[in-house]
Amino acid sequence: MKSYSFGTKDPNYERDRSVPARFQRLQEDFEKYGMRRSVEGVLLVHEHNLPHVLLLQLGTFFKLPGGELHPGEEELEGLKRLLSEMLGRTDGVPVGWIPEDCIGNWWRPNFEPPRYPYIPAHLPEKTFFAVPSNYKLVAAPLFELFDNARAYGPIISSLPQVLSR
Repeated sequence: MKSYSFGTKDPNYERDRSVPARFQRLQEDFEKYGMRRSVEGVLLVHEHNLPHVLLLQLGTFFKLPGGELHPGEEELEGLKRLLSEMLGRTDGVPVGWIPEDCIGNWWRPNFEPPRYPYIPAHLPEKTFFAVPSNYKLVAAPLFELFDNARAYGPIISSLPQVLSR
């Protein structure tokens, strides 16, 4: 971290005054533009020989730098634009962001806060499963598995993250 310098600039206010107002705007935008996409940057730095993620904190809320893409905007260019808007210099000197990898995709299937790191399953409409008589076959929704190691164990509860790649 000692090779970086930090400063401040004018506040960046949230577009919506509340969470319900945000999701109302998302629903209105969906009706007007269709599906909207957003990107967030994971900025890794090393401090004391350990990796750290740079997060923005507003009160008790933490977020990754990024935001909504403009309709038709490419993800890479949009990420660079948003990083410059949020963390770039105010004197007009370009930062020259170099995004390396896409580390995951998350989906919000409706106009509520949760986002899930998976795509819905694609099974044939009809099939036959022969289940051993001492087992029960259950269909566990990925949102139930996500972050639920207590019930499903560490491997099964991490499947949503693995499937997002």
